[in-house]
Amino acid sequence: MNRQNEYLNEAQIKKLQAIFIDWYQKNRRNLPWRQTQDPYFIWISEIMLQQTRVDTVIDYFYRFTAKYPTIASLAQSDEQELLKVWEGLGYYSRARNLKKAAQQIMTEFDGVFPTDIAAIGSLKGIGPYTAGAIASIAFQKAEPAIDGNAMRVVSRLYGIDADIAKPASRKIFDQVLRRLIPLSAPGDFNQALMDLGSGICTPKNPDCESCPLKNFCFAYQTGQQEKYPVKTKAAKPKDVYYFATAITNANGEYLLTQRADEGLLAKMWTFPLIEVSRESFEFAQKNFGKQADVLDLFSVAEDVPLPELLSKDVVWQKRHLGEIKHIFSHLKWHVLLFYGVKQADFLLPSKSQFVAIKEFDHYVFPKPQQKLVELLEKRKQ
Repeated sequence: MNRQNEYLNEAQIKKLQAIFIDWYQKNRRNLPWRQTQDPYFIWISEIMLQQTRVDTVIDYFYRFTAKYPTIASLAQSDEQELLKVWEGLGYYSRARNLKKAAQQIMTEFDGVFPTDIAAIGSLKGIGPYTAGAIASIAFQKAEPAIDGNAMRVVSRLYGIDADIAKPASRKIFDQVLRRLIPLSAPGDFNQALMDLGSGICTPKNPDCESCPLKNFCFAYQTGQQEKYPVKTKAAKPKDVYYFATAITNANGEYLLTQRADEGLLAKMWTFPLIEVSRESFEFAQKNFGKQADVLDLFSVAEDVPLPELLSKDVVWQKRHLGEIKHIFSHLKWHVLLFYGVKQADFLLPSKSQFVAIKEFDHYVFPKPQQKLVELLEKRKQ
Protein backbone atom coordinates (compact mmCIF):
# COMPACT_ATOMS: atom_id res chain seq x y z
CA MET A 1 0.00 0.00 0.00
CA ASN A 2 1.27 3.41 -0.95
CA ARG A 3 0.52 6.78 0.67
CA GLN A 4 2.28 9.38 -1.43
CA ASN A 5 1.25 12.33 0.71
CA GLU A 6 1.10 10.71 4.13
CA TYR A 7 2.84 13.39 6.13
CA LEU A 8 0.99 16.66 5.78
CA ASN A 9 2.38 18.65 8.67
CA GLU A 10 0.20 20.15 11.37
CA ALA A 11 0.22 23.59 9.79
CA GLN A 12 -0.93 22.15 6.45
CA ILE A 13 -3.66 20.13 8.13
CA LYS A 14 -4.97 23.17 10.01
CA LYS A 15 -5.03 25.16 6.79
CA LEU A 16 -6.85 22.34 4.97
CA GLN A 17 -9.42 22.12 7.78
CA ALA A 18 -10.11 25.85 7.75
CA ILE A 19 -10.48 26.00 3.97
CA PHE A 20 -12.68 22.91 3.86
CA ILE A 21 -15.04 23.96 6.66
CA ASP A 22 -15.38 27.45 5.17
CA TRP A 23 -16.18 25.91 1.77
CA TYR A 24 -18.81 23.64 3.33
CA GLN A 25 -20.53 26.41 5.27
CA LYS A 26 -20.82 28.48 2.09
CA ASN A 27 -21.80 25.64 -0.25
CA ARG A 28 -23.61 23.06 1.90
CA ARG A 29 -26.67 21.46 0.41
CA ASN A 30 -29.96 22.56 1.96
CA LEU A 31 -31.28 19.22 3.19
CA PRO A 32 -34.03 18.74 5.80
CA TRP A 33 -31.92 16.59 8.12
CA ARG A 34 -29.27 19.29 8.20
CA GLN A 35 -31.68 21.67 9.92
CA THR A 36 -31.35 19.77 13.19
CA GLN A 37 -28.84 18.03 15.44
CA ASP A 38 -31.47 15.64 16.79
CA PRO A 39 -29.81 12.20 16.56
CA TYR A 40 -33.13 10.54 15.73
CA PHE A 41 -33.62 12.51 12.52
CA ILE A 42 -29.95 12.23 11.57
CA TRP A 43 -30.14 8.46 12.11
CA ILE A 44 -33.25 8.10 9.93
CA SER A 45 -31.66 10.13 7.13
CA GLU A 46 -28.40 8.18 7.20
CA ILE A 47 -30.20 4.84 6.98
CA MET A 48 -32.36 6.09 4.10
CA LEU A 49 -29.31 7.41 2.26
CA GLN A 50 -27.70 3.99 2.13
CA GLN A 51 -27.81 2.83 -1.52
CA THR A 52 -30.27 5.65 -2.34
CA ARG A 53 -29.94 9.05 -4.04
CA VAL A 54 -30.39 12.18 -1.95
CA ASP A 55 -33.12 13.56 -4.22
CA THR A 56 -35.14 10.37 -3.71
CA VAL A 57 -34.71 10.35 0.06
CA ILE A 58 -36.03 13.87 0.76
CA ASP A 59 -39.75 13.09 0.25
CA TYR A 60 -39.44 9.77 2.07
CA PHE A 61 -37.74 11.51 5.00
CA TYR A 62 -40.60 14.00 5.34
CA ARG A 63 -43.28 11.27 5.16
CA PHE A 64 -41.46 8.92 7.51
CA THR A 65 -40.73 11.49 10.21
CA ALA A 66 -44.27 12.87 9.98
CA LYS A 67 -45.71 9.41 10.69
CA TYR A 68 -43.00 8.45 13.20
CA PRO A 69 -41.80 11.70 14.80
CA THR A 70 -40.17 10.06 17.83
CA ILE A 71 -38.18 6.98 18.76
CA ALA A 72 -41.13 5.75 20.81
CA SER A 73 -43.56 6.02 17.87
CA LEU A 74 -41.16 4.06 15.66
CA ALA A 75 -40.66 1.39 18.31
CA GLN A 76 -44.43 0.89 18.54
CA SER A 77 -45.06 0.92 14.77
CA ASP A 78 -47.03 -1.75 12.94
CA GLU A 79 -44.60 -3.54 10.61
CA GLN A 80 -46.87 -3.53 7.56
CA GLU A 81 -47.59 0.18 7.97
CA LEU A 82 -43.88 0.83 8.45
CA LEU A 83 -43.00 -1.05 5.27
CA LYS A 84 -45.74 0.80 3.39
CA VAL A 85 -44.18 4.15 4.34
CA TRP A 86 -40.83 2.75 3.20
CA GLU A 87 -42.27 1.29 -0.04
CA GLY A 88 -40.15 2.15 -3.07
CA LEU A 89 -36.91 2.82 -1.18
CA GLY A 90 -35.87 -0.81 -1.40
CA TYR A 91 -33.57 -2.79 0.91
CA TYR A 92 -36.49 -3.30 3.26
CA SER A 93 -34.37 -4.83 6.00
CA ARG A 94 -33.32 -1.24 6.70
CA ALA A 95 -36.86 -0.36 7.80
CA ARG A 96 -37.20 -3.48 9.91
CA ASN A 97 -33.87 -2.77 11.57
CA LEU A 98 -34.94 0.79 12.33
CA LYS A 99 -37.87 -0.53 14.33
CA LYS A 100 -35.69 -3.09 16.14
CA ALA A 101 -33.11 -0.42 16.97
CA ALA A 102 -35.85 1.92 18.23
CA GLN A 103 -37.06 -0.87 20.50
CA GLN A 104 -33.47 -1.33 21.71
CA ILE A 105 -33.24 2.36 22.56
CA MET A 106 -36.51 2.18 24.50
CA THR A 107 -35.49 -0.88 26.53
CA GLU A 108 -31.72 -0.51 26.87
CA PHE A 109 -31.27 3.28 26.92
CA ASP A 110 -34.51 4.46 28.57
CA GLY A 111 -35.78 5.90 25.28
CA VAL A 112 -32.82 8.28 24.87
CA PHE A 113 -30.54 7.98 21.85
CA PRO A 114 -27.08 6.93 23.12
CA THR A 115 -24.15 9.30 22.74
CA ASP A 116 -21.28 6.84 23.10
CA ILE A 117 -19.88 5.57 19.77
CA ALA A 118 -19.82 1.94 20.95
CA ALA A 119 -23.41 2.14 22.17
CA ILE A 120 -24.53 3.73 18.90
CA GLY A 121 -22.79 0.95 17.00
CA SER A 122 -24.60 -1.67 19.09
CA LEU A 123 -27.97 -0.68 17.64
CA LYS A 124 -29.49 -2.99 15.04
CA GLY A 125 -28.59 -1.99 11.48
CA ILE A 126 -25.96 0.60 12.43
CA GLY A 127 -22.47 -0.06 11.10
CA PRO A 128 -19.24 1.92 11.52
CA TYR A 129 -20.09 4.55 8.89
CA THR A 130 -23.54 5.34 10.29
CA ALA A 131 -22.27 5.34 13.86
CA GLY A 132 -19.53 7.79 12.90
CA ALA A 133 -21.94 10.03 11.04
CA ILE A 134 -24.41 10.20 13.94
CA ALA A 135 -21.70 10.67 16.56
CA SER A 136 -20.01 13.48 14.66
CA ILE A 137 -23.07 15.34 13.40
CA ALA A 138 -25.38 14.98 16.41
CA PHE A 139 -22.84 14.88 19.24
CA GLN A 140 -19.77 16.62 17.75
CA LYS A 141 -17.48 13.67 18.38
CA ALA A 142 -14.36 13.44 16.22
CA GLU A 143 -15.34 10.14 14.63
CA PRO A 144 -14.79 9.41 10.92
CA ALA A 145 -17.74 8.50 8.70
CA ILE A 146 -16.09 6.34 6.09
CA ASP A 147 -18.17 5.59 3.00
CA GLY A 148 -17.39 5.45 -0.69
CA ASN A 149 -17.34 9.24 -1.02
CA ALA A 150 -14.91 9.68 1.87
CA MET A 151 -12.56 6.96 0.62
CA ARG A 152 -12.56 8.38 -2.90
CA VAL A 153 -11.69 11.88 -1.68
CA VAL A 154 -9.01 10.70 0.75
CA SER A 155 -7.46 8.22 -1.68
CA ARG A 156 -6.92 11.06 -4.17
CA LEU A 157 -5.86 13.53 -1.52
CA TYR A 158 -3.18 11.22 -0.14
CA GLY A 159 -2.43 9.00 -3.14
CA ILE A 160 -3.63 5.87 -1.34
CA ASP A 161 -3.66 2.83 -3.58
CA ALA A 162 -5.35 0.43 -1.13
CA ASP A 163 -8.33 -1.34 -2.70
CA ILE A 164 -11.42 0.38 -1.28
CA ALA A 165 -13.55 -2.68 -2.07
CA LYS A 166 -11.67 -4.68 0.57
CA PRO A 167 -12.91 -4.36 4.19
CA ALA A 168 -9.32 -4.35 5.49
CA SER A 169 -8.68 -1.02 3.73
CA ARG A 170 -11.09 0.78 6.03
CA LYS A 171 -8.46 0.82 8.80
CA ILE A 172 -6.09 2.78 6.55
CA PHE A 173 -8.67 5.47 5.83
CA ASP A 174 -9.70 5.55 9.48
CA GLN A 175 -6.12 6.36 10.52
CA VAL A 176 -5.80 9.14 7.94
CA LEU A 177 -9.16 10.71 8.72
CA ARG A 178 -8.52 10.78 12.45
CA ARG A 179 -5.59 13.11 11.71
CA LEU A 180 -7.71 15.31 9.46
CA ILE A 181 -11.00 15.72 11.38
CA PRO A 182 -11.03 19.01 13.34
CA LEU A 183 -12.15 18.62 16.97
CA SER A 184 -14.09 21.88 16.64
CA ALA A 185 -16.33 20.81 13.72
CA PRO A 186 -16.26 17.05 13.09
CA GLY A 187 -19.85 16.93 11.83
CA ASP A 188 -19.29 19.69 9.30
CA PHE A 189 -16.07 18.03 8.15
CA ASN A 190 -17.74 14.67 7.55
CA GLN A 191 -20.66 16.28 5.73
CA ALA A 192 -18.21 18.31 3.66
CA LEU A 193 -16.61 15.03 2.56
CA MET A 194 -20.06 13.72 1.59
CA ASP A 195 -20.83 16.82 -0.48
CA LEU A 196 -17.40 16.98 -2.09
CA GLY A 197 -17.48 13.32 -3.05
CA SER A 198 -20.99 13.41 -4.48
CA GLY A 199 -20.73 16.71 -6.34
CA ILE A 200 -17.10 17.47 -7.23
CA CYS A 201 -14.74 14.58 -6.48
CA THR A 202 -16.88 12.17 -8.48
CA PRO A 203 -15.81 8.68 -9.64
CA LYS A 204 -15.36 9.86 -13.23
CA ASN A 205 -14.46 13.29 -14.57
CA PRO A 206 -14.00 15.02 -11.21
CA ASP A 207 -14.33 18.81 -11.30
CA CYS A 208 -10.90 19.43 -9.82
CA GLU A 209 -10.79 23.13 -10.67
CA SER A 210 -13.75 23.70 -8.33
CA CYS A 211 -12.32 21.60 -5.50
CA PRO A 212 -11.37 23.46 -2.31
CA LEU A 213 -8.71 20.81 -1.58
CA LYS A 214 -6.94 20.83 -4.93
CA ASN A 215 -3.82 22.53 -3.57
CA PHE A 216 -3.41 19.72 -1.04
CA CYS A 217 -4.37 16.86 -3.38
CA PHE A 218 -1.69 14.44 -4.54
CA ALA A 219 -3.79 13.10 -7.43
CA TYR A 220 -4.54 16.59 -8.75
CA GLN A 221 -0.97 17.80 -8.42
CA THR A 222 0.33 14.76 -10.32
CA GLY A 223 -2.51 14.49 -12.85
CA GLN A 224 -3.54 11.03 -11.62
CA GLN A 225 -7.17 11.65 -10.67
CA GLU A 226 -8.43 8.69 -12.70
CA LYS A 227 -5.98 6.33 -10.99
CA TYR A 228 -7.67 6.74 -7.63
CA PRO A 229 -9.43 5.18 -5.91
CA VAL A 230 -8.32 1.62 -6.58
CA LYS A 231 -11.41 -0.58 -6.57
CA THR A 232 -11.96 -4.12 -7.77
CA LYS A 233 -15.22 -4.70 -9.60
CA ALA A 234 -18.10 -6.17 -7.67
CA ALA A 235 -19.47 -9.54 -8.73
CA LYS A 236 -22.17 -9.32 -11.36
CA PRO A 237 -25.69 -9.93 -9.98
CA LYS A 238 -27.02 -13.43 -10.61
CA ASP A 239 -29.82 -13.65 -13.19
CA VAL A 240 -33.06 -15.21 -11.90
CA TYR A 241 -36.13 -15.85 -14.05
CA TYR A 242 -39.82 -15.84 -13.10
CA PHE A 243 -43.29 -16.08 -14.58
CA ALA A 244 -45.68 -13.71 -12.78
CA THR A 245 -49.38 -14.62 -12.87
CA ALA A 246 -51.87 -11.75 -12.69
CA ILE A 247 -55.14 -13.58 -12.04
CA THR A 248 -58.40 -11.66 -11.75
CA ASN A 249 -61.84 -12.83 -10.62
CA ALA A 250 -65.37 -11.83 -11.60
CA ASN A 251 -65.18 -8.81 -9.29
CA GLY A 252 -62.07 -7.47 -11.00
CA GLU A 253 -59.89 -8.28 -8.00
CA TYR A 254 -56.35 -9.66 -8.37
CA LEU A 255 -54.75 -12.51 -6.53
CA LEU A 256 -51.88 -11.46 -4.30
CA THR A 257 -49.66 -13.71 -2.24
CA GLN A 258 -47.50 -12.78 0.73
CA ARG A 259 -43.85 -13.82 0.71
CA ALA A 260 -42.20 -15.80 3.49
CA ASP A 261 -41.51 -14.22 6.88
CA GLU A 262 -37.74 -14.32 6.29
CA GLY A 263 -35.47 -13.69 3.34
CA LEU A 264 -35.63 -11.38 0.34
CA LEU A 265 -38.74 -9.14 0.34
CA ALA A 266 -39.98 -10.82 3.53
CA LYS A 267 -43.73 -10.44 4.25
CA MET A 268 -44.32 -8.32 1.15
CA TRP A 269 -47.07 -8.93 -1.41
CA THR A 270 -46.74 -9.86 -5.09
CA PHE A 271 -48.59 -11.57 -7.89
CA PRO A 272 -47.83 -15.30 -7.61
CA LEU A 273 -44.34 -15.97 -8.99
CA ILE A 274 -43.04 -19.17 -10.55
CA GLU A 275 -39.29 -19.58 -10.88
CA VAL A 276 -38.16 -21.05 -14.19
CA SER A 277 -34.96 -21.69 -16.07
CA ARG A 278 -33.49 -19.17 -18.47
CA GLU A 279 -34.32 -21.53 -21.35
CA SER A 280 -37.99 -21.75 -20.33
CA PHE A 281 -38.16 -17.99 -19.88
CA GLU A 282 -36.70 -17.26 -23.31
CA PHE A 283 -38.93 -19.86 -24.96
CA ALA A 284 -41.99 -18.22 -23.41
CA GLN A 285 -40.83 -14.79 -24.53
CA LYS A 286 -40.55 -15.88 -28.14
CA ASN A 287 -43.30 -18.46 -28.56
CA PHE A 288 -46.18 -17.70 -26.25
CA GLY A 289 -49.12 -16.62 -28.38
CA LYS A 290 -47.80 -18.62 -31.36
CA GLN A 291 -47.82 -22.33 -30.69
CA ALA A 292 -47.24 -22.52 -26.94
CA ASP A 293 -50.06 -23.15 -24.49
CA VAL A 294 -49.77 -21.38 -21.16
CA LEU A 295 -50.22 -24.59 -19.16
CA ASP A 296 -47.43 -26.19 -21.15
CA LEU A 297 -45.24 -23.22 -20.31
CA PHE A 298 -46.02 -23.42 -16.63
CA SER A 299 -45.40 -27.16 -16.58
CA VAL A 300 -41.69 -26.59 -17.26
CA ALA A 301 -41.28 -24.51 -14.12
CA GLU A 302 -38.75 -25.96 -11.73
CA ASP A 303 -40.92 -25.12 -8.74
CA VAL A 304 -44.66 -24.48 -9.01
CA PRO A 305 -45.67 -23.21 -5.55
CA LEU A 306 -49.35 -22.67 -6.38
CA PRO A 307 -50.50 -25.56 -8.59
CA GLU A 308 -54.20 -24.65 -8.26
CA LEU A 309 -53.50 -21.51 -10.30
CA LEU A 310 -52.62 -23.62 -13.32
CA SER A 311 -55.97 -25.37 -13.56
CA LYS A 312 -58.45 -25.16 -16.41
CA ASP A 313 -60.55 -22.84 -14.22
CA VAL A 314 -58.26 -19.96 -15.23
CA VAL A 315 -58.55 -18.68 -18.79
CA TRP A 316 -55.22 -17.21 -19.83
CA GLN A 317 -54.81 -14.41 -22.31
CA LYS A 318 -53.10 -15.74 -25.44
CA ARG A 319 -50.05 -13.55 -25.04
CA HIS A 320 -47.81 -12.46 -22.24
CA LEU A 321 -47.94 -8.79 -21.28
CA GLY A 322 -44.20 -8.22 -21.38
CA GLU A 323 -41.14 -8.32 -19.15
CA ILE A 324 -39.93 -6.28 -16.21
CA LYS A 325 -36.42 -6.34 -14.81
CA HIS A 326 -35.19 -5.40 -11.38
CA ILE A 327 -31.68 -5.46 -9.91
CA PHE A 328 -31.07 -6.21 -6.27
CA SER A 329 -27.54 -6.02 -4.88
CA HIS A 330 -26.85 -9.68 -5.69
CA LEU A 331 -29.70 -10.72 -7.98
CA LYS A 332 -31.20 -9.53 -11.25
CA TRP A 333 -34.84 -10.52 -11.63
CA HIS A 334 -36.33 -11.10 -15.07
CA VAL A 335 -40.11 -11.43 -14.79
CA LEU A 336 -42.54 -12.26 -17.60
CA LEU A 337 -46.14 -11.27 -16.86
CA PHE A 338 -49.14 -13.48 -17.74
CA TYR A 339 -52.77 -12.42 -17.38
CA GLY A 340 -55.64 -14.77 -16.62
CA VAL A 341 -59.30 -14.71 -15.54
CA LYS A 342 -60.57 -17.12 -12.90
CA GLN A 343 -63.71 -18.92 -14.09
CA ALA A 344 -64.57 -20.91 -10.96
CA ASP A 345 -63.80 -20.96 -7.28
CA PHE A 346 -60.69 -22.70 -6.09
CA LEU A 347 -59.06 -23.10 -2.73
CA LEU A 348 -56.79 -20.14 -2.10
CA PRO A 349 -53.26 -20.99 -1.02
CA SER A 350 -52.16 -19.80 2.42
CA LYS A 351 -51.21 -16.13 2.73
CA SER A 352 -53.07 -15.34 -0.51
CA GLN A 353 -56.17 -13.29 -1.23
CA PHE A 354 -58.02 -11.45 -3.97
CA VAL A 355 -57.62 -7.68 -3.71
CA ALA A 356 -59.19 -4.81 -5.66
CA ILE A 357 -56.75 -2.49 -7.41
CA LYS A 358 -58.08 0.45 -5.38
CA GLU A 359 -57.00 -1.43 -2.25
CA PHE A 360 -53.43 -2.03 -3.44
CA ASP A 361 -52.28 1.03 -1.50
CA HIS A 362 -52.94 -0.88 1.73
CA TYR A 363 -50.51 -3.67 0.79
CA VAL A 364 -46.73 -3.45 0.87
CA PHE A 365 -45.38 -4.01 -2.65
CA PRO A 366 -41.69 -4.39 -3.49
CA LYS A 367 -40.41 -2.50 -6.51
CA PRO A 368 -40.75 -5.49 -8.90
CA GLN A 369 -44.44 -5.76 -8.02
CA GLN A 370 -44.96 -2.05 -8.57
CA LYS A 371 -43.43 -2.45 -12.02
CA LEU A 372 -45.71 -5.43 -12.74
CA VAL A 373 -48.80 -3.45 -11.78
CA GLU A 374 -47.74 -0.60 -14.07
CA LEU A 375 -47.18 -3.09 -16.90
CA LEU A 376 -50.55 -4.75 -16.27
CA GLU A 377 -52.40 -1.45 -16.41
CA LYS A 378 -50.60 -0.48 -19.60
CA ARG A 379 -50.93 -3.74 -21.54
CA LYS A 380 -54.04 -5.69 -20.57
CA GLN A 381 -57.14 -5.40 -22.72
